Amino acid sequence: MDDRHNIQQGEICIRMEGVTKEYHVADVHVQALRGVSFQVKQGEYITIMGPSGSGKSTLMNMIGCLDRPTKGLVEIGGKNTASMNEKELAYLRNKTVGFVFQQYFLLPSMSVLENVMLPLRYQGVDRREGKRRAEEVLVDMGLQDRLHHLPSELSGGQKQRAAIARATVTRPQIILADEPTGALDSETGRRVLELFSRINSQGTTVIIVTHDQKIGAQAPRQISILDGKILQDGNPLDFGGIHA
Repeated sequence: MDDRHNIQQGEICIRMEGVTKEYHVADVHVQALRGVSFQVKQGEYITIMGPSGSGKSTLMNMIGCLDRPTKGLVEIGGKNTASMNEKELAYLRNKTVGFVFQQYFLLPSMSVLENVMLPLRYQGVDRREGKRRAEEVLVDMGLQDRLHHLPSELSGGQKQRAAIARATVTRPQIILADEPTGALDSETGRRVLELFSRINSQGTTVIIVTHDQKIGAQAPRQISILDGKILQDGNPLDFGGIHA
C-alpha cells in the first residue's frame, strides 16, 4: 500500500521533538540545530525564515529526508527518520517529498517532458503512464507548448514551472521549495507563488524556505529560526520576522 495515503488532511505529517544536529568540520564543532520542536499538519502552507547560517537549510534537509538528527525525533509521513538506513530514507523521500530549488536542476540533455517523467521512472511507473501523468501536470502548469523543448530553450519562469511540475508529478504529501523565486524577476516570482498557493489549495503541504521577508509574510504560518533555534512560530502578521 502507498504510505502517502496514511496521512489525511489535518493529520500530522511532520513532527520534530528536541532535534539537534551537530557537525564536525576539521577541528570545529558546529551545532546547526539546537533542540528544535514543532509539528506540521497535512495541508498547511508554511514559510521557514532566517538569515544565512541560521539553521534553516539544515532544517530543510531534515524535512526532505536528506539528513538525520544527531539527537531528537524527526517523523516525516509518520516515519521515524533516525532509525532508517539510506535506502529507506531514499524511498521515503521519493514517495513523500517533492523538491523545488532556485537553480531548477533540470537535466540539460533531456526535454521538459523527459525531465518531468524522471521521478516516475524511479518509482517504477511504466513509461506510458509516466508520459500521461507528466503531460497532464505540464498542461496544468501552462507548458503544453514546451513539452519537447530543452531546458535551455525556456525562460526562467518556464524552467521554474517545469521544476514544479517535476516536483508534483509524483503526487507527494509535501512540496519543499528552497528560495524558489530567487532567480526570477518580481512578476514571474509572484506567478510562481500563486502556483504554490494553488497546489496547497488541493491539499498538498507546501513549505517554502527563504530569507525574503515579503515571501515569508504571504504564508499563513511562518517559522523563524536563528542560531539553530525556533525564534517564532505563527502568523507572520503577528510578528516582524527576522531580517537577513
